[in-house]
Amino acid sequence: MDDKPLIIQSDMSMMLDVHSPAAEEARNDLIAFAELIKSPEHVHTYAISAISLWNAASAGISIDEVLERLKKWSRYALPEPVVFHIKEIGGRFGSIQLHPYDDDHYLLTISKQRFTKEILARKNIAEMLIDHPKGFLVPKYQRGELKLQLIKLSFPVDDRIPLNKGTPVPIAFRSVSLRNVPFVLRDYQQLAANSVLGNGGPGTGYGTIVLPCGSGKTIVGMEIMTRLATRTLILTTNVAAVHQWMAEILDKLTIEEDSIGEYSGARKEIKPITVCTYQVLTWRPDKEADFPHMRILKEGNWGLIIYDEVHMLPAPVFKITAELQAIHRVGLTATLIREDHREDEVFSLVGPKRYDVPWSELESQGWIAEAECTEIRVALPQSLEIPYAIGTKREKYRIASENPAKIEIVKQLIANHSDDFILVIGQYLDQLKIIANELQAPLITGSTANAKREELYNLFRDGKQRILVVSKVANFAIDLPDASVAIQVSGTFGSRQEEAQRLGRILRPKQKSSHFYSIVTRYSSEEEFSANRQKFLAEQGYSYHVEVWE
Repeated sequence: MDDKPLIIQSDMSMMLDVHSPAAEEARNDLIAFAELIKSPEHVHTYAISAISLWNAASAGISIDEVLERLKKWSRYALPEPVVFHIKEIGGRFGSIQLHPYDDDHYLLTISKQRFTKEILARKNIAEMLIDHPKGFLVPKYQRGELKLQLIKLSFPVDDRIPLNKGTPVPIAFRSVSLRNVPFVLRDYQQLAANSVLGNGGPGTGYGTIVLPCGSGKTIVGMEIMTRLATRTLILTTNVAAVHQWMAEILDKLTIEEDSIGEYSGARKEIKPITVCTYQVLTWRPDKEADFPHMRILKEGNWGLIIYDEVHMLPAPVFKITAELQAIHRVGLTATLIREDHREDEVFSLVGPKRYDVPWSELESQGWIAEAECTEIRVALPQSLEIPYAIGTKREKYRIASENPAKIEIVKQLIANHSDDFILVIGQYLDQLKIIANELQAPLITGSTANAKREELYNLFRDGKQRILVVSKVANFAIDLPDASVAIQVSGTFGSRQEEAQRLGRILRPKQKSSHFYSIVTRYSSEEEFSANRQKFLAEQGYSYHVEVWE
């Protein structure tokens, strides 16, 4: 029995012995319903949360299956409090359901009297409910708000209401793309689309898909588009991503160019297939004004909304998304980690996680590149030791992040990878300007005009520019398939999703391994933040080799 890798304790903590031969298989079973908390070199700690259990349930992993997996890998008998907690919290999914009723109302059913009493005790929820012999009637316009308020009470709603079809738009994949490349959908892309659409019946047609950067999330979105064949709104992070979506759709789908519209700061086109930035949706003339472009969400007669990089969904969009519960909707992301901890709102309003696959699994199958991760630690120059010692927490982090000793390391790494295409990525613009000047390389920041950004990205894609220095604008939805080295000089504190996104810039399949370097100031707060940043990637099977450069 002692060869099993998992130790589960009655305080709900779970410790995985990473040196066990069965550790990787156990980890792949665990991440469907548990979250990695910390990952030092010998033992990784996991926790089970309400959201992680409900995500698993919505993806078809029952409470019995969760308990079976824990029994399979646990070195000792499962503690009784753990079993009780999993059954009590996980078992709530499906206990509260929303069904069709009449033209103005839905029917909310609650299977347990105790849940009913607890829900009715909340005035803000009780005001939305109308007593009915079979449960409660809910006005249609309050569907999203009710789901949101209930999940905040730890009551997930199983929404069983069929979704509207939307205006038909005939669309299909080309067998050979316009770039003359034969097109075949990968197995996992098919499974991801199936997980959201199911049989088209109640409780299907909405959800979130989690796939690694470089694995073709855009293709999954397009597969769902072809199956629904309806007016589609695609929301994404920036204009470069808008143009990438439009180019991919035109290249691979049988749809005319004049049927694809761009809705951004520069253009305001509404077409059968419209690609829009989050920024334009959340623009308003002042803090007191309404969001004038939000009307596109409600007035487009959409049959499908795709939320690209759903972990970046801005807070104002949640409110309007609550009103769009009758529309098919799909969230796409590489990591369903929100630094504002609003995963419950994604679960309720966009949809639960329906599909996830370990990054290491796709790497082993050759669908994403193998990546070697290295953390390089470098000392702070003596001249900065006193300013660091007396600085505030934020000042200390910035001093460590902008450590000038990092510049020589960047130069050395570039020299070591003379045949590679390289991204140097950072958080602080002053630091990036110095590095770009030292390297005589172009710098792309948030203030770089969109036309200039695309020109530089295209030069990089065409092999005419080997090095780009980029700010966090390159964290998301940028397709640079030849990039094989990323050098991170600074980041947003302990952001796990940013770390994953940055590694994702170099995971497009290629002939050789990719390299991800993170340069960190030794004996500083940056080390602590760096450890937190690496948690998600450790969960996916990546490990960091640590080097100290004097």
